[in-house]
Parts: sequence; C-alpha cells; structure tokens
Amino acid sequence: MEKVAIAGAGSWATALAVLLSKKVQKVELWARRPELAGEINSAENVRYLPGVPIPENVRAKVDLESVLAGAEAVIFAVPSHAFREVLRRALPCLPRGILLVNAAKGLEENTFLRMSEVFLEEGGPVRARFYVVLSGPSHAEEVGRGMPTAVVCAGFSPEAAGTAQDLLMTESFRVYTSSDVKGVELGGALKNIIALGTGIADGLGFGDNTKAALMTRGLAEITRLGCAMGADPRTFAGLAGVGDLIVTCTSMHSRNRRAGMEIGKGKSLEEALAAVKMVVEGVRTTRAARQLALLRRIEMPITEQIYQVLFAGLSPRTAVVNLMTRDRRSELEHSPLPF
Repeated sequence: MEKVAIAGAGSWATALAVLLSKKVQKVELWARRPELAGEINSAENVRYLPGVPIPENVRAKVDLESVLAGAEAVIFAVPSHAFREVLRRALPCLPRGILLVNAAKGLEENTFLRMSEVFLEEGGPVRARFYVVLSGPSHAEEVGRGMPTAVVCAGFSPEAAGTAQDLLMTESFRVYTSSDVKGVELGGALKNIIALGTGIADGLGFGDNTKAALMTRGLAEITRLGCAMGADPRTFAGLAGVGDLIVTCTSMHSRNRRAGMEIGKGKSLEEALAAVKMVVEGVRTTRAARQLALLRRIEMPITEQIYQVLFAGLSPRTAVVNLMTRDRRSELEHSPLPF
C-alpha cells in the first residue's frame, strides 16, 4: 500500500505508525491538537511514546479529511468512548470498500455495545464486511521499539481479516486471523477490568499468588460473559484472551494496572486517573460490563467488587475480603473454559 491513515495520535496510534512505516510509503496520523501534531512531525511523540524515533514517512495533521484522503486502509486508534464520534466524521470521507481496522479496546459506556456494534450502527452492514478488530498482547512501548509479539485480527469476512494480516505482519509483529469478532473484542475490553484488580492488589502490598488467582478467576468470568454473548470460548484461551490478560495485569506499561495500584495505595479514582495521565479504558468498561452481567444474570464477582471500589466507595481491603469469603464451590462449576 502507498498510504495508510491512522485516526488518533496517542501511544498505540504512534506505535502502529512506526510499525507500518517499514511497509507503507506514507503513514499519516490524525491529531486533535496542533501541538501534538507538531511534536510528532519533529520526530518523537514525547507525551505519549517518548524515546521512540518517528520515521520521516510518518506525518501528523489536525485535518482529519486530509489524513483520510487517498488512504488505502484506515486504522482507528482512538479511545473507545470517542470511537462513534470519530466514525461519524470519518465515514463520509471514505470509499465503501476500504479496509477499516479498529484498535480500541473497550465497551461503549451508555449503550454497552462492542466497537463492532457501534461500527455497524454508524457504517451499516456493507461497510462492516471490511471491519477488522486488532487485539492481543501489544503494549505500544514495546511494539514501537520492535520487540516481538503476536496479535490477532478478527473480521466478519476472512478476506478483510487476511488483508489486515498482510498489512500489519512484520518480523517482529506476528498476526493471526480469527472470525470471532465478539470474542476478540470482549477479551480485549474485559481484561482491563481484571488489570485494575491486579493493580489494586499490588497497591495493597499483596504478592504474586494474589495476582495469579485474580487473573485465573478473572479469565473465568470474562469467558462466562463472553460465551453468554455468543463468543467462541477458545478465543479466551488465545492471544486476545489470556495473552492480553497476562500482559495487561503484570506490566508497568499497563495504564489499568497503574491506576489500580494508585487506588490500592489509597488514592481516589480521580487522583489515580490524574496520576496515570492517559485514558484508562477499564474504568468505563467496568461500569458497562457490570450492567451487561446484571442484564444477562452472569456471575462476575471480581468485576462487581471492582465496580464497588471505583464507584461506590468500597475500600479495596473490604473488596478482597468479600471475594475471599464467598460461598464454597467447585472450581469448574459453571465453567465454560475450553481446557
């Protein structure tokens, strides 16, 4: 391809631009703020991805229509709560057959919709054939530096997923395909809730055992909700499930884990978000996922306790006690896990 457009200019958008610069003649980023565009055009996104040189064939602009003009593929790398707004602005500028890759990981807070459902509402079924979601263990700080990882692209058509695979695959960025759009989107969104939990546990001074237990039981409840919504349970044992869960729950690159650590140390949600200084997707996702669980009568005890900590004033230590003193049961009771 000669040109790829990226809607967004944060850390993940910038890392993807650097990745694509090795394969595409021109990569253009859309930045909301002129000062951020100028910074990127000066060869480094100091605010969001410091220390990663930006190649000369990557440019940033504040005019979205100009960024999209002539693009052969578009990647949406904006926070999930901004996805609908940016889609509404972008779609009238784009031909119907263009590849559209979504890199946001979240649920729309007020509607509880996955990003592909938002896309379907805004773009319709014809455009949805060219929609692909990108997910998996892929911190921008490492992808931007060329550190190896593997991810997954899921689409409603094998052709679109395969085109995205061809576009994004490099010697350091291995891409698998999937047809399970629901599972890939839910895995990418819901793991952020569990990462808030492991961060809170770290902030409280707990150890690796606690983290491992939260991740394992977190995966169980992610899979329960995912299967109730029609996802393939095998997806949650893959890159968009356990793979992304591991990296987000354990890495200091994880905004969700860092926010949880601040809360575990005694800060309010507002103070924790201010300390992280970037979007923490798990906060909005916690509220949306809790509502989905209540509507579908799915048991998600970790999500419920994190919701109570974030939004109802429950102390983190009380939340831990609540989880540890739940009724006794078999580990595999009501488990949809594929292993």
